[in-house]
Amino acid sequence: MDKHDLPRYTPVDEHAISRHKRRHRRRLVKSFVLLLAAYALYSHFTVRDHSKVQLLSVDKLRADHAVCSKLRSVPETSNTKRERSARYIPGHGPVLIRNATVWTGEALLGTSPEDAHLGKGYSWIHADVLMEFGLIKLVSAGISTSTLPPNTTIYNAHGRQLTSGIVDMHSHSTVDTLPSLRGWSDDNELSSDITPYARSIDAVNPLDHQLQVIKSGGVTTSLILPGSGNNMGGEAYVIKHAVGVPDGREQISAEDMLADPQKTWRYMKMACGENAKAVYGRLGRDFGPFSRMGEAWYFRHAFESARAHVQAQDDWCSAADRVGAERMESYLPQELEWESLGALLRGQVLLNVHCYTIPDLEAFVRHTNEFRFKVQAFHHAHQTYLVPEILKRAWGGGPPPAAALFADNMYYKAEAYVASEQAGKILYDNGITPVYVSDNPVLNAQHVVFEAAKAYKNGLPYHVALAGVTSASAELLGLGNRIGKAKPGYDADIVVWDSDPLSVGAAPVQVWIDGTPQFEEPVELRKPHTKPLAANPPLENTPVRSEERDIVFTGISKIMIPGHEQVFDSGDGTAVMVVENGTVVCTGLCEAESSSGEARGVRRVSLKDGHVVPPVTVFGSSLGLAEIEAEDSTLDGDNTDESISRAVDGLAFDTKSLDAAYSHGVTRAISAPTFKYGGFKGVSAGFLTGAPHALEEGAVWQDEVALHYTMTKTEKTLSLSAAVGLLQAKLIKAVKANETEELKLEERWLRRVVAGNMTLVVNVHSADLIASLLRVKADVEAEMRSKDDKASNGRLSMVIHGGAESWMLASALAEAHVGVVLAPFLAYSETWDQRRSLTGAPLTNGTAIDILHAAGVKVAIGTSEDWQTRNLYLSAGIAYTNGNGKINEIEALAFVSSNVYDMLGLKEPRDEVVREFVVFEGSPLEIDSRVSAVADGRGGLSVWT
Repeated sequence: MDKHDLPRYTPVDEHAISRHKRRHRRRLVKSFVLLLAAYALYSHFTVRDHSKVQLLSVDKLRADHAVCSKLRSVPETSNTKRERSARYIPGHGPVLIRNATVWTGEALLGTSPEDAHLGKGYSWIHADVLMEFGLIKLVSAGISTSTLPPNTTIYNAHGRQLTSGIVDMHSHSTVDTLPSLRGWSDDNELSSDITPYARSIDAVNPLDHQLQVIKSGGVTTSLILPGSGNNMGGEAYVIKHAVGVPDGREQISAEDMLADPQKTWRYMKMACGENAKAVYGRLGRDFGPFSRMGEAWYFRHAFESARAHVQAQDDWCSAADRVGAERMESYLPQELEWESLGALLRGQVLLNVHCYTIPDLEAFVRHTNEFRFKVQAFHHAHQTYLVPEILKRAWGGGPPPAAALFADNMYYKAEAYVASEQAGKILYDNGITPVYVSDNPVLNAQHVVFEAAKAYKNGLPYHVALAGVTSASAELLGLGNRIGKAKPGYDADIVVWDSDPLSVGAAPVQVWIDGTPQFEEPVELRKPHTKPLAANPPLENTPVRSEERDIVFTGISKIMIPGHEQVFDSGDGTAVMVVENGTVVCTGLCEAESSSGEARGVRRVSLKDGHVVPPVTVFGSSLGLAEIEAEDSTLDGDNTDESISRAVDGLAFDTKSLDAAYSHGVTRAISAPTFKYGGFKGVSAGFLTGAPHALEEGAVWQDEVALHYTMTKTEKTLSLSAAVGLLQAKLIKAVKANETEELKLEERWLRRVVAGNMTLVVNVHSADLIASLLRVKADVEAEMRSKDDKASNGRLSMVIHGGAESWMLASALAEAHVGVVLAPFLAYSETWDQRRSLTGAPLTNGTAIDILHAAGVKVAIGTSEDWQTRNLYLSAGIAYTNGNGKINEIEALAFVSSNVYDMLGLKEPRDEVVREFVVFEGSPLEIDSRVSAVADGRGGLSVWT
């Protein structure tokens, strides 16, 4: 039967059959499409793989794979004995330093860690030091010259102290070249808040003269950090301060200055807190953090980006390990922006963080634990002494982050307002390593060892203080096997000092870097050979202050109050000083007074080598007018071109700055209003630093002391010549003014100046401007004589304040009867107007104070920043110690007391009875002394025991 003859289906069946056929066709079509798609996909990947292999360089893939091993490597400290330094330059012969008193920088072999912590096992030893091939080869007593090569240079240290070179692990020298010029300012890359990729070596200027100045302080090695304007500032580099042929090198090159040519470690700088907020967080700016919360986010975002980059690299390297580099479908991810930060997360970078406050410290410690990286040290770190346990929570195990500190530079901004001079001691007692840094040019790194000395004065054990600028700093740089100690196998960076390096005024006699002497004809001061400082346990005790009216001091050795000078036998301790109602009533044996006091239960304080000296009067600071320099609400404010004021109307008493000055023996201050363009403008006032308020009797001892001006360019005087000319015009106008005519406020003060009733104080550093001012003085005096103004005696009373270059005009200043207040005392070429500063031995034969004093100029020591008031006795001590015997103790003390009154024509506070005095245990001119009592004439005294 033909198929067409078969019975037909019902309509329902017909519909079902039709639907089945359509479904079957669709399935066939779908299967075909899927097959085509699969084929296309297969072809696509086959072709892509084929093309990829053709496009990717096998050599590049293999090179990228080789990078993987570098990414995975972490530097290690090598203990391999070196025969020569990698920095050694052939042709430099051996050097034998004979007859030295050596500080090796470590405890004797076998000393337990507990004993070493206490300083046991550390000592100075008498030894010779042999240097060859850029290394210390031998430290031993009596090295025989018969065993040395014939070309050995022999240097006799004559028993002087010898240490390794000083290591400053926070400096901006060479990237912030001095004198400061806009064209040389390269320490901050401010195009973005996050610049971990910026590198300080790309800005290092080997011709920065400050390198030689710093080296003259015994500093042989510095960590050159980017600035703190960014949260992530960039990479840092460790350099040595030897540049070019004169310093024993073959070339002038930043690369040649690297302390570790192998670049074992990389270094990085970050910063928390105020600085980045100030730069990026100002209203209206949208590319940086405004708050600490914002800073934390910027940090975390950057770390997360770097971590993602690291993970991508690790994934690629792992895949390449498995399948071979040649079969990889992409090159190794390498983003230059995150390479440096990725290296930090891999443990290849040593990180240093500018971080002051508890919230900043704690936030950053959180970052270390979230992203698993280590911090070597928190810098500035003023509040670390309050929270050592926070530092111990930082990630990484091993020693917690160190604290890189200033000894007493504090209160200058809110972050620095909670600080302590005993911070180093407190930290060390709690297991945190303190080191001391310069932040050059913030502090002149030439004197960074003085920071360690002041830490010792404030309770830090001697061996820890010295380690804080040598071995401890070297360890934190990952170079503790090479620098920071005077022992065999270490780099031949050596300093021979003219006295103990922590003593007042200590200066190098010679410095060697890589075994090469750095000064061809170093200036050596005439100083007696003194024994090294010993550990001084009494200094390690934090004194407690009390207020007394009556007291008896025993063990008095010297009284150096003008008109009351006495010297007693310091050996028997029998001399006493009896004080009643804050006034000295007896000195010497004083048996009756002592017995009377004992009967009344008067307190007795036993001193060892007690010194009684005049209190300090600080001139030209902002004490009483400024508390936190960076906080406008704590300041009196600045005068402008058009305004002028009296300091007495803006004085604020009972502040931390005033109390700190008082506790260091500064009982009197003469402060002037500040000027918008720097320096001072207005009438200064004299007041007591320890008074509670201005209305207490004697609190303000002179309402109007002197009239102050500053020679600088302003909106009104667009040139320095215009500023000088304007001052001259004002003075001559005051001379010619009729006494009966009505004068403006400033004109009345100028009239008092030309009438001889007030001193004109000019804030100026440049010798050229000082010369112009001396001409102005002569011209004004000629006008005064022509007017026959008998009240002024024909002489304009003038004082130079600042005076960095005043030494160049010493004879002219003496002839013109112009006094000089040096502020800062030891100037350096920080600004163009200070570029000819004298920095002292071994570079220059004396400093400004030596030349001025020798010429007969009345000279005083002032301050350029208020924190320096704490160091005025020590500054006088430097002048005395380094004066080559031409400045005695009485003259040195006068630099910070009576000379101020003499040059201003003021009556010095001097009575038949002694009401104002400071008692020291030890000489105030030496580092291991301490204030025991201060009396400022108000009827009582403060005592520290």
